[in-house]
Amino acid sequence: QVQVVESGGGLVQAGGSLRLSCAASGRTFSSYGMGWFRQAPGKEREFVAVIRSGGTTYYADSVKGRFTISRDNGKNTVYLQMNSLKPEDTAVYYCACAVRPFTRTTNSGAYDYWGQGTQVTVGS
Repeated sequence: QVQVVESGGGLVQAGGSLRLSCAASGRTFSSYGMGWFRQAPGKEREFVAVIRSGGTTYYADSVKGRFTISRDNGKNTVYLQMNSLKPEDTAVYYCACAVRPFTRTTNSGAYDYWGQGTQVTVGS
């Protein structure tokens, strides 16, 4: 019912920056909670950041102070600005959409729709 499409991944050196974008369909996008997750080789998918429909945000400790999540409801788009990137940030990054109100925002099970993922590689 909701299509989610990520873009903006790529290869950068340590200390560099990338901005990921996530476009989601739906006439009620402004009511969705939107999150970013990532999965590195050999590891489980982990929470990165979330932004609620009201604009409140929460970040994983590993990215706090370096990453910023934001949204533009007029464009049905959420962003993840990633600064001061580290090799440990290398992963496939996924955008996720929660169409109903939720509280367990760090749990992947709280989200209903997922994007295809975009690769972020950070060289040392």
